[in-house]
Amino acid sequence: MIDWTIIKILVWTESYFKDHCIDSPRLTAEILLCFSLGIRRLDLYLQHDRPLEKNELTRFKALIKRRIGREPVAYITGKKGFYESDFRVEKGVLIPRPDTEVMVETAIGLLGPCRDSTGRRNVLELGVGSGAIVISLAKACPGHVYFGCDLSPIAIRTARQNAATLAQTPIRFFQGSWLDAVDPGESFDLILSNPPYIPTQEIQGLASEIKSHEPLLALDGGGDGLNSIREILDKARGCLVPGGRLLLEMGFDQREGVASIVETFCEYETIEFIKDLAGHTRLVSVRKMGLKIDEPLNDRFKKIN
Repeated sequence: MIDWTIIKILVWTESYFKDHCIDSPRLTAEILLCFSLGIRRLDLYLQHDRPLEKNELTRFKALIKRRIGREPVAYITGKKGFYESDFRVEKGVLIPRPDTEVMVETAIGLLGPCRDSTGRRNVLELGVGSGAIVISLAKACPGHVYFGCDLSPIAIRTARQNAATLAQTPIRFFQGSWLDAVDPGESFDLILSNPPYIPTQEIQGLASEIKSHEPLLALDGGGDGLNSIREILDKARGCLVPGGRLLLEMGFDQREGVASIVETFCEYETIEFIKDLAGHTRLVSVRKMGLKIDEPLNDRFKKIN
């Protein structure tokens, strides 16, 4: 009978994950074992020769089976790191991606610090999911007024839970479809969103971790992938203040399609595209026509081709 120490079970699990084509097999094994044992990754090596008890092995094997079934690690552990925080996630909520962190960085540059009430801005995130974007932004730029909207009640509940433990600035969350749930007369200086933008016909070609586990509502962008982006661009015209900004995540190959949509609306006077760290076009920023509202939201913004 094998005496399963921490190091032995790690080595075996890494090999097992490799055989089943699991991404980052060693890291995945370490994360799941830490979660199962309730210890830090450092402790795996400080306690490398500690034998595992029968109940610990049973619990860890159950996690291995879930991962082999292509369940994402974030859903197994119930959390995902994004920007500078760990966010609670659960099935029914899109898992935050590192690529989306460029939206937070860009929004920080657009907003700037809130030094007094005259510089306070209304910021709305559409499709908040776990709340990772709006909460990260609220932590980095406190003092502004933040709102978050999502059609999914699971997402709203999760975002509220994350905000309660992570956000230093109050965030008002409400349920609804894009801007349909916004109160009449409400206006915003910055609206941002990571909407679904994957063309319907491409969904089945995605990794099993995504197509079989993450919410279709947050993935499927319709026939050309631009249905939600098209709707947001249309409805944001009535909710942005003059000079306000709309910031949207998009597919790396959707630049021309998005630009064509923007050009159909006379209310937008500028369109700018931002690349992620991998050099892929990741965001589109548009500015509503009108007087500039302040320096940070306009002149600080630099176009990245």
